[in-house]
Amino acid sequence: MFNRNHIFMIGALLLFLGIQFRMVESVVLNEKTTQFLAQKFGDPAQKTAVSMPTFFGGSSQAQKVIEPPNWVGWIMLSAGVVLVLHSLAMPKPGT
Repeated sequence: MFNRNHIFMIGALLLFLGIQFRMVESVVLNEKTTQFLAQKFGDPAQKTAVSMPTFFGGSSQAQKVIEPPNWVGWIMLSAGVVLVLHSLAMPKPGT
């Protein structure tokens, strides 16, 4: 069963992930991850695949760009705050 410390840690994790999702507009996956997603879930969407130049001047394979919707960050923030506040209202373990 979850005690106060578990609930607090889950809430803090959701809170920080929510902040991260609110600060980031898009994430570009590397080639290996893009290939893995293409094999497991089908071809990635053409509109989200971009070709980016590499450091040494060559061109890399198409990489998938993930743009999470705004509501994902807000939901994680809200759930995290509720769990953190709930954990603070719970009795301490061992009492």
